[in-house]
Amino acid sequence: MGDYDEETAFLGQIGPFFWLTFFLLNTVFVSTGFNGLYIIFAGAAPKHSCLVPDVNLTEEWRNAIIPFTTVGDEAVQSQCSRYNLAAVKNLSDQGYIPGRDFNLTNLPLEGCLDGWNYSKEVYQSTIVTEWNLVCDNQWKVPFASSTLFVGYLFGSLISGQLSDRFGRKKVVFISLGAQSLSVLLQSFSQSWRIFCVMFLFVGASQISIYISAFVLGTELLSKTMRVLFTTLGAFLFYCIGYMTLPWIAFGIRDWRTLLAVLSATSVVYIPLWWFIPESPRWLITQGRVMEAEVIVRDAARKNKVQAPSVIFRESEVEEIPPGKKYTMLDVLKSSKLRCITLMCLLLWMAINIGYFGLSLNTSNLSGNPFLNCFLSAITEVPAYIVSTCLLRKCPRRVILSTFLVIGGGVLLLIQFIPDTLHYVALALEMTGKFGFTMAFTIVYIYTAEIYPTVLRNVGMGMCSSAARIGSITAPYVIYLGTYNKVLPYILMGSLTIASSVVNFFLPETFNKDLPETVEQMQECHGFCGRSEKKKYFQNGASRNRPILQEKPEVQTLSL
Repeated sequence: MGDYDEETAFLGQIGPFFWLTFFLLNTVFVSTGFNGLYIIFAGAAPKHSCLVPDVNLTEEWRNAIIPFTTVGDEAVQSQCSRYNLAAVKNLSDQGYIPGRDFNLTNLPLEGCLDGWNYSKEVYQSTIVTEWNLVCDNQWKVPFASSTLFVGYLFGSLISGQLSDRFGRKKVVFISLGAQSLSVLLQSFSQSWRIFCVMFLFVGASQISIYISAFVLGTELLSKTMRVLFTTLGAFLFYCIGYMTLPWIAFGIRDWRTLLAVLSATSVVYIPLWWFIPESPRWLITQGRVMEAEVIVRDAARKNKVQAPSVIFRESEVEEIPPGKKYTMLDVLKSSKLRCITLMCLLLWMAINIGYFGLSLNTSNLSGNPFLNCFLSAITEVPAYIVSTCLLRKCPRRVILSTFLVIGGGVLLLIQFIPDTLHYVALALEMTGKFGFTMAFTIVYIYTAEIYPTVLRNVGMGMCSSAARIGSITAPYVIYLGTYNKVLPYILMGSLTIASSVVNFFLPETFNKDLPETVEQMQECHGFCGRSEKKKYFQNGASRNRPILQEKPEVQTLSL
């Protein structure tokens, strides 16, 4: 096949067709923003205490039946135990006054045998109040959150194959429909198990939307618009959805109604089927050259330019001779590749644990959970803009380690903030979220630049899988806060600081050629691959290769 960018150069770099496609595709990412993190509100645990049945108790004993426990320096009512009801009723019938006639510490304790009372001050209902996911069942909430990320893992594995076979546009809209249906069915879940199963389908369809729309945009847009789309457009529109979520949840405090409303929002995407075209590049690879020409001619008409009489020639579509197929086993053959890959896997896992851990933790922070979620979302906007600017001018290792230290360092400081200064703790957490978002953006581009072309997809796939494992782990890291509220911050902060040190052993890629083969891998400083580096230069490799100025294809790998 001829060079697609050269054959369609007559369309120009900026025009109505490109701007319309840019905007419409980006609106798709809004749905991934608010459908990905509604578990923050649907899975929130309101204040609760043991339910006391309607038995003959005096008012004093009814108020005293729930024991107090010390959390930090504060005495609060127990959420998982009460004094033995039979013993309390017996003392009440005899006319004893609690605390005056009888020492409460001598009473036996029992669990919440009759259920729980839940505060409706913030939420009318959540999955926690619906199925009593507290105390011994508290682990079921992070498990439910993890099923979303397990769905991400499955979806990322199959969406690429589906879009390669059936087309990018079809997979985008089928995934939108699947996401909407999954969320709607989830709102009718009659048990926690069904909720988790449907959440898995939500995750699989959502990541499929993201990947397929991302690929469609990179293949439809011009080089100039493509860079804007891959670095800012998709991320910022995701943030718009993320920022919208807390306001929708603020107005709808019932989890079933919230999910039903969120699923209905996908209806607005139906008309986009007639405005978003299929990828001409994909059509050409399928031998459907005439269909690709129709799309390009329509683009020329909208951009008000004259298209040549023949844009693509059927004879240009020829079978590419098969080359060597690289797999994960090729990564294990070289000690240098093994070392670099191990460090990249650790980086991706640490960053994803921190990013999703802080995102899911907003409902546990002091203050208004809806405002906290909004602040967490809006913090990402400057992070995406700043990271895009820094990537153009700064070495990758320096900026990635800097923001990893910022993200992890402030989390380690939170444990020293008194409970009375919860606004300071909130500001530090938002600063940490900014650092993790910066690192999240940078690590995609950095990793794609490290691996050679023949192993880039394999390397990115392995790192993406590590990222999914990190995101699956994140809810359980937050769950540790039930034992000690600073434990998640210590764990995430320490892991992030350690990953920033590991990052310095990776090769620098700024202003260097992308490696094409395994032999051309970037020089690795530190303990990785000294023998490979020496052998490489002995074979006559030039230390002064020309700098690659245009790297749009690297950025399209940031999925």
